[in-house]
Amino acid sequence: MDGHSKPNHASRFQWLSFAYQGLTEIPYDNILKQTDSLEVLDLSYNLLDDLYWNPALLGQLEKLSTLILDCNNYTSHVKFPYMASVTTLCINKNKINNLPVFVEEIRRKFPNIRILSMMNNEAAPSYFNGGSLTQYKDYRQYVVSQIPGLEILDDTEVLEKERAQARKTYRLQRQSRNSSRKRREKDESSRRRTHMQKKSHTVIRQ
Repeated sequence: MDGHSKPNHASRFQWLSFAYQGLTEIPYDNILKQTDSLEVLDLSYNLLDDLYWNPALLGQLEKLSTLILDCNNYTSHVKFPYMASVTTLCINKNKINNLPVFVEEIRRKFPNIRILSMMNNEAAPSYFNGGSLTQYKDYRQYVVSQIPGLEILDDTEVLEKERAQARKTYRLQRQSRNSSRKRREKDESSRRRTHMQKKSHTVIRQ
């Protein structure tokens, strides 16, 4: 365990690192001793995954602002506690492959997030993992449209021009989906009316 001083019963850390320790479970016994002081928690380069992840306990860190989970085995379905204090999440090189599911979790649980880095995940196509430029731009636009308060995504600042384009793109897509849904509902209603009219005519003839 790394910190700013040697650990003892009176120690209060703002930063703790458990990186490169081959952990399969989060060392909550040590971490939860710092609930009133911890601001940065680094759990990168371990073997952590969704199975032994207990988000409720992490939620006790009321001052935590930065959570680093790089190079573990977390998936798109990882569940976080609600943490209004967190402004930075690094979860690079994990096993995240479903962008909408993951982004919705981040949006709901970290309402004040400003920096999100998720490079080298399947859901974040870029030159790091063979993604095309178009895929990379689409990925950024989607994330920015869903988490409009982001200031930095991966290693790149979110510019106002990009933010505006993301809003426009996904507003148009929502409108298109709504129009398609309304057309389907109208067609289904029309089919039901036609069916009822045919059934009515049949009864009358009988």
